[in-house]
Amino acid sequence: MSRPDSLDRSLPALAKVLRALWPWLRNERKSMSMAILTLLGGVILSLAEPWPLKFVIDSVLPAAAGQATAPLPFGLDPTGFLVLLGIGVVVISGLVATCEYYQKVSFAKIGNRMLRDVREHLFLHVQSLSLAYHTKARSGDLVIRATRDVSLLRDVMSTALLPMIASTLVLVGMIAIMLVLEWRLTLLAMTVLPLFWWSTSNLGRKIHRAARKQREREGAMASTASESISAIKVVQALSLEDAFAEGFSGKNRDSQKQDMKAAKLSANLGRVVDVLLAIATALVLYQGARFVMGGDLLLGEFVIFLTYLKRSFRPAKDFAKYTGRIAKATAAGERVVAVLERSPDVKDHPDAVEAPALRGDLEFRGVTFGYDADRPILHDVDLVVRHGQTLAILGPSGIGKSTLANLVLRLYDPTAGTVLVDGRDVRDYRIKSLRRQVSMVLQDTVLFSGTVRDNIAHGLPEATDAQVAAAAKLASADKFIAKLADGYDTVVGERGATLSHGQRQRLAIARAAMRDTPILILDEPTTGLDEKTRLEVIRSLRELARGRTTLLITHETAMTEAADLIVCLDGDAAAEIGSPAELLARPGRYRAMREMQSSLPPPSHG
Repeated sequence: MSRPDSLDRSLPALAKVLRALWPWLRNERKSMSMAILTLLGGVILSLAEPWPLKFVIDSVLPAAAGQATAPLPFGLDPTGFLVLLGIGVVVISGLVATCEYYQKVSFAKIGNRMLRDVREHLFLHVQSLSLAYHTKARSGDLVIRATRDVSLLRDVMSTALLPMIASTLVLVGMIAIMLVLEWRLTLLAMTVLPLFWWSTSNLGRKIHRAARKQREREGAMASTASESISAIKVVQALSLEDAFAEGFSGKNRDSQKQDMKAAKLSANLGRVVDVLLAIATALVLYQGARFVMGGDLLLGEFVIFLTYLKRSFRPAKDFAKYTGRIAKATAAGERVVAVLERSPDVKDHPDAVEAPALRGDLEFRGVTFGYDADRPILHDVDLVVRHGQTLAILGPSGIGKSTLANLVLRLYDPTAGTVLVDGRDVRDYRIKSLRRQVSMVLQDTVLFSGTVRDNIAHGLPEATDAQVAAAAKLASADKFIAKLADGYDTVVGERGATLSHGQRQRLAIARAAMRDTPILILDEPTTGLDEKTRLEVIRSLRELARGRTTLLITHETAMTEAADLIVCLDGDAAAEIGSPAELLARPGRYRAMREMQSSLPPPSHG
C-alpha cells in the first residue's frame, strides 16, 4: 500500500480504510443517526451557552445600576431576569451534557460493534488465505493485526473521526457568530490559522510515520515471541533462551523508542497549538479592549466574544489531538486492510458445487506444480488410485511427497494438469465440502487445547461418547487414556505438550477414524516413534485405512509392504510406478532403497 507522507495526503489513505470498513459501518445506521442527531444538538446548544453572560453584562447590571437600557424581556425586573438567565444556564448545560452523553454512548456502540465484527471477519479471512501466504507471513504479526491493530481502528470512529467532525462543526459555528459580533477581531484571531494548519500537518505526518513504524516493530516483536514460545522445547534443549531474549529485547526497545517518539510528537503538537492560541488571544484582548474604550464595542459583546474565542480553542486543540489519533489509527488500519485485500490463491470457483458422498477414486493427470512457477517440484505426474487402494509415495525429503497429497486437499492448485476425485476435477467442488471428506494423520501431530474427548471428536459436535470410545479403541489409544487422571476428560496442554509423541499420534488416528472419510492421507505417521509404539501405530493405521483410499507418504520402504501401488519420486518426476512386487522384481530406485534400508541397523530409541 502507498504510504502517505503528510496529513493532507493521509486523507486518501483514511478514506480507503473507511471504504474497507463501510460494510460494517452500514450495519450501524441506527446508531449513526442517533450519534449525528445528538452531535448536532450538542453543537447548537454549545453555541447558545455564552449568551446569558452577555445579557447579564449588557442588560441586567446596567438596569440594576439605574442606567438607561432597553426594557427587559417579559416585563421582568433585573432580579427576575437574572433568575431566568440562571435557569437558562442550567437548562442549556444540562441539555448539552445529555447530548454529549448519548453522543459518546452512540459512538462507543458503533466503535465496539464494528471492532467485534471486523475482528471476526479478519480472523476468518486469515484462515481462508492459502497455505502459500501463511508460509511467508509471520504468525505473531498476524495476531497483532487481528487484535491491537483492529482495536486502534476504533479510534477512527468512536474517539477521533466523529468527535473531530463535532469539533469542526462547533468551531465553524463559533467563527460564524464571532464574525457577526465583530468581524475585525475574528479576522485578527484567524491570522494564526496558517501556522496552525502547517504545524498540525507537519507534526501529523511525523506522528503517522512513527506510528506506522511502531506497529511494524510490535508485529516483529510478537513474531519473535510466538516463534520462541511455540518451539520452547527446542529453545531450551539448545540453550537458545539468551539468543531469543536478546532478539526480543532489541525489538521491544525499538518498539518502545517509536512509541515514545510518537508520544513526544503528540505532546509537541499540543504545545504548539497552545502557543498559537495564546498569541491569538493576546491579539484579540489588546485590540478588543481598544474597541471597548473607543465605544465601538459593548463590554458584554467583548466578553462574549472572548468566551467564544476561548471555547473555539477547545475544538482547535481537539482537532490537533484527533489528528494524532487518526494518524495512528490510519497506520493500523492500513495494516488491517492490507490483509483484508489479500485474496486466497486457492478459492471456490463461481460454478463450484457441493461435493456429493465421494467414493474415493483419485487420478493425477499430467500434474505439474512448483512453489515458484519457473522451478517445478512435480512435473507431468500421471497416477490412478482406485477406491480402497493404498498409494505409497516414496522419496527423499523435499522431493514433493506431501505436495502431491496437498493437491488433493486443494491446499495448492497445480500449475498445470488436473487432480480428479471420482472422475471430476477437484476445482469443481467447493473446498470445504471436499476437505470434509478427507482425513489426515501427520508426522507433527497437532492437538488443540481442550480435553482428550474434544480432540478426538474435533469438528463433530454431534459425536457420542460411544463413538469416541470406539475410535480410540481402533487407534489403540483406549488403554493409555484409561490411565490418565481424568480419562477422556483429561485436559491436554497446548499442541498436546503433556502427551508423548506416540500418544499424540494415536489420538490423531482416533480423530481421523471419527471423521470416517473415504480418503485418508498419512504423512510420515511413524517418524520418531520407538519400535514398540511404531508397530502399534502401524497396526492401527492399517485398520484405519481398510476400505479407504489412502495416500501414504513416507521415506521408509518397510512402510510400503502393504501398499497396492508405489510411486517413487525423483527430482521433478515420477521415476517408478508399480506394486511392491513389481518394483522389487526389477532393478531401480525402489529396490535400491529397499536394499539400502534393510542393511541399516535398526534405530535406537532408548
